[in-house]
Amino acid sequence: MKKTYKIEVDCANCANLMEDAAKKTEGVAAATVNFMTQKMIIEFEDGVDKDKVMHDVLKACKKVEPDCEIEI
Repeated sequence: MKKTYKIEVDCANCANLMEDAAKKTEGVAAATVNFMTQKMIIEFEDGVDKDKVMHDVLKACKKVEPDCEIEI
């Protein structure tokens, strides 16, 4: 299942780092962060709790950029 989220990220490099962090999160099959559109697309693994996974993705992204926001 794929879902798109609105994000706030300050630079393209941070977007790339956030994408890498999201991809490493348990329960994420694939992730794409687009700095220009300020969107994150997450493809979840089958049978996961997407709300818990997104909480973990947000935590991982905040390690990269502490003031990032993801509208969950």
